[in-house]
Amino acid sequence: MAEPRPVIELTPPDISGWRAGNTGIDYVTRIDSLSPGPNVVVTAAVHGNELCGVIALDFLRREAIRPTRGTLTLVVCNYAAYLSFDRSNPYPSRFVDEDFNRVWSHAVLDSARRTVETVRAREIRPIVAAADFLLDIHSMQNISAPLMLCGPHEKGRRFALEVGFPAHVVSDAGHAAGQRMRDYGAFGDPAMPQNALLVECGQHWEARSADVARETLLRFLDAVGVLAAKDRDRFLDPAPPPKPRVIEVTEAVTIRTEQFRFHSDFVGLEVIAKRGTEIGRDGDRPLLTPYDDCVLIMPTRRLKPGQTAVRLGRFVGA
Repeated sequence: MAEPRPVIELTPPDISGWRAGNTGIDYVTRIDSLSPGPNVVVTAAVHGNELCGVIALDFLRREAIRPTRGTLTLVVCNYAAYLSFDRSNPYPSRFVDEDFNRVWSHAVLDSARRTVETVRAREIRPIVAAADFLLDIHSMQNISAPLMLCGPHEKGRRFALEVGFPAHVVSDAGHAAGQRMRDYGAFGDPAMPQNALLVECGQHWEARSADVARETLLRFLDAVGVLAAKDRDRFLDPAPPPKPRVIEVTEAVTIRTEQFRFHSDFVGLEVIAKRGTEIGRDGDRPLLTPYDDCVLIMPTRRLKPGQTAVRLGRFVGA
């Protein structure tokens, strides 16, 4: 699948005034309630061409939304990539040297590897490691329904259902190409109380992705008990959204050859009815659905060896 011609409905906020922050780390701002409570972190622009998360942070700042207890830390992660965003060619600004969301393992961050992304990840690592709750805001290549990625453990599923938005929760273990920020440290340990979520708000540049990012952020803050009642009343529908459905990923398909191809232009959340249906090929190797009613999660257009082509899952629970 080739990258589609971009239609960009969003305008990236000007973040030049955010650089100094108040933490000693560029583009990291902490809002302290001065009352005991959780350390909550919200991250945006892990990929520089994903605008909706920065728009959500801009919304919090403009509306002066403050935590009722604990602290709320706002992080523009890969700001170098974000600042390189070009409306006429938005794809290259995803990262500078490498994918920021594949470097979050001790093996990488404690190594001598030095790229724009690893240097920045080391800068914000203390912020991420100290979080009790983290929301990482992303968007997707394809026009598809938004997804909440909660990791492989039961604590993540419970947390995503407590947030209650968006309508699909994906429980998965990440990518062979490298560990995500939402799986770093205590977040990836089922015995630890710290919890992280990653929301995919829709296609990168559709206007609705910004609306999804704002609502997810507000419902996340409400779920962790730091959203003021006045802000809940101002910005959230009092009727709760429908309970999300959980999709359990059983396999992340890693591309092996330069000849990978899908047989259709899948965009995500397609349900393939019959086990053994061939949905693509990796060289001479067929890609078959492993069970009936197989759900396709975030099929990629970046068909390069080592990358995740698609995740295969099934609906679980009621």
